[in-house]
Amino acid sequence: MFRKILIANRGEIACRVIRTARRMGVATVAVYSDADRAALHVEMADEAIRIGPAEVAKSYLNIAAIIAAARASGADAVHPGYGFLSENPDFVEAVEAAGLVFIGPSASAIRAMGLKDAAKALMEKAGVPVVPGYHGDRQDAAFLADEAAAIGYPVLIKARAGGGGKGMRRVEQPADFAAALESARREGESAFGDGRVLVEKYMAKPRHIEVQVFGDGHGNVVHLFERDCSLQRRHQKVIEEAPAPGMTVEMRDSMGAAAVRAAAAIGYSGAGTVEFIADVSEGLRQDRFYFMEMNTRLQVEHPVTEAITGLDLVEWQLRVAAGEVLPKRQAELAIDGWAFEARLYAENPARDFLPATGRLSVFDLPESARIDSGVRAGDVITPFYDPMIAKVITHGRSRAEALARLETALEQCRVGGVASNAGFLVRLCRHRAFAAGDVDTGLIGRAGETLFADPEAPEEAFALAALSALGFLKPSASPDPWGRIRGFRLWGEPAQTLFLDHAGAEHAVKVTTLGEERFRIEHNDIEMEIRVHSTDGRAVRVDFDDHSLAATVHRDRADIDVFFGGHGHAFAIAEEAGRHDEAAAGGDRLVAPMPGLVRIVAAQPGARVAKGDALVTMEAMKMELVLAAPRDGVVAIVPVAVGDQVAEGALLFSLEPEEAA
Repeated sequence: MFRKILIANRGEIACRVIRTARRMGVATVAVYSDADRAALHVEMADEAIRIGPAEVAKSYLNIAAIIAAARASGADAVHPGYGFLSENPDFVEAVEAAGLVFIGPSASAIRAMGLKDAAKALMEKAGVPVVPGYHGDRQDAAFLADEAAAIGYPVLIKARAGGGGKGMRRVEQPADFAAALESARREGESAFGDGRVLVEKYMAKPRHIEVQVFGDGHGNVVHLFERDCSLQRRHQKVIEEAPAPGMTVEMRDSMGAAAVRAAAAIGYSGAGTVEFIADVSEGLRQDRFYFMEMNTRLQVEHPVTEAITGLDLVEWQLRVAAGEVLPKRQAELAIDGWAFEARLYAENPARDFLPATGRLSVFDLPESARIDSGVRAGDVITPFYDPMIAKVITHGRSRAEALARLETALEQCRVGGVASNAGFLVRLCRHRAFAAGDVDTGLIGRAGETLFADPEAPEEAFALAALSALGFLKPSASPDPWGRIRGFRLWGEPAQTLFLDHAGAEHAVKVTTLGEERFRIEHNDIEMEIRVHSTDGRAVRVDFDDHSLAATVHRDRADIDVFFGGHGHAFAIAEEAGRHDEAAAGGDRLVAPMPGLVRIVAAQPGARVAKGDALVTMEAMKMELVLAAPRDGVVAIVPVAVGDQVAEGALLFSLEPEEAA
């Protein structure tokens, strides 16, 4: 076994690898960028080495810097994690040229599966079914448009390199093909350095089912059963489960055998995932699943496989890379129960899952679930890296039990300071079709606004925010009962009116002190009495009129987060609050909704534009954002240019006043 390994990654996967290595007695070396100098993975590792500035290209994609760090630390091997360089064959060769072991497959195996078109051709030869489409080398736009027409709309344009939904565009009609092709090429070039694409038939009701495979250097390959990853937004997975609902023994055997053939065809060693798409328009059928791609690395969702098999896949990776045979044969592997994984992101589902940045003022996660995370309360979510902040994993004897545990765990998540998808995930768990196991990749898109918009803050939340703003939820240290009467005065009931900013609107809340820990709250023509039974400054037990509840209230300067009933509600003291988000305000200005890089500027001063015209394309947090004109008008000011790095709220376009236009 290795004495010391370097982890060429960051965040939750680096922390995950460190935990297993520590249990096995293997020392770890972390690498970090300037933005991650105080990150959790740096703190957890036995030692850590700086590899460059915050930009990915200058740090976590800097092969020379990572190899130099490995040599300087005296590491025996390099674990790539997932993302970044994990599927880069040049990195594998550089690691091996430095006399180190790469904890993963060979460079030739990665190359064989790295380009989707070549991989599909290889799979056809191995007898693995593939999705109908064009997977060839010819890339001129007119030819690809003809192929799309021959396949039949709708079609899916996919970057031939990489994964994670990058460079993927669904096209409904021929008139939209050219623009979608150009956008997919641009995103593929940016994400993977390869703008070439393939075109496939888009399935109306597909399910994304993948099979975990493992090979060793001794010719052995096994599968560790399947995962269903059909719940997706922006082609990115949201909740994964294992096993797949509705899977028969016969179909599992058939899909598992196909995955093993795929891995064996390239002499695979290490952890990998063979991804299939299943057409479930007529139910889950054994003759309706097709190879999509193979991820030649450990997957983000590997914990659900660990939960149902009782195995540690990182330990398997280390043992196989050290030259050992697979710890178990196929006949020794079995499924025990059911597992779910929910990805907790810093993002705003109500704004098309726009990634969020900022400081995690609150970050409390439940002890009832397995939590894989690389951040802590107080850490900053930056625009440089993926916005996933944690994975919440639950296991149960049945699907219903595991899902109930996931819903409960998500209700207990407390995230403040940045927008998160926690509430969205809770509502998704409660969705009737998902609860019944009737899943496909279009479920979230069809679910409607009930999934995306957070519920309105109840009056109890306004009351608790107001008490916190006035300092009435701070624990009282006085043993004197008179000292515990907040805001007391001798003549008359003391009353204070303050203004809270919530969801872009200002609210006046009147608080009147009635006696020891008793208050009257008036807001929106509603009056209620509240009694504070106990508070430690965050956990609060209160009575509202005739009902009692427990809540968590966190104040960070002007910002106040109130959590109860499975939801969080954000407030700010209006006098101290900043300006409201102008990105969605419309009017004459178009501003950046988040920090990012300007990729395209589509109009210049003097140009006439129509509402909805694409004006700026930005790249931020691994995604492409297209920002449109808020109304018809004439462009007045364009203060940005292609290649500019802009801050959140930066002015991108200004239109002439309507009377002048």
